[in-house]
Amino acid sequence: MTPVHFVFSSGFMLGLAGLAFHRTHLLSALLCLEGMMLSLFIALSLWTLEFNSTNFASSPMILLAFSACEASAGLALLVATARTHGTDRLQSINLLQC
Repeated sequence: MTPVHFVFSSGFMLGLAGLAFHRTHLLSALLCLEGMMLSLFIALSLWTLEFNSTNFASSPMILLAFSACEASAGLALLVATARTHGTDRLQSINLLQC
């Protein structure tokens, strides 16, 4: 494993570990998801450049577009949750109650 692959895989794993073990606020969960998506974007871009593959050249841009949509939906949920519940703590949110 090259050092570049190690950096991006460890960045993804750190985002996953932060998402799994540090779920106190919705904003921290969204930041962990965004970090995971950015590491996947950079890894997919480097993979396309490494193999000189023109077939998958648009894949990183599609992933980046989905990441932007995910971030906007997450921020909309964060604002709606903060307005209705007064906080973004995940322990105070009951998903069974509207």
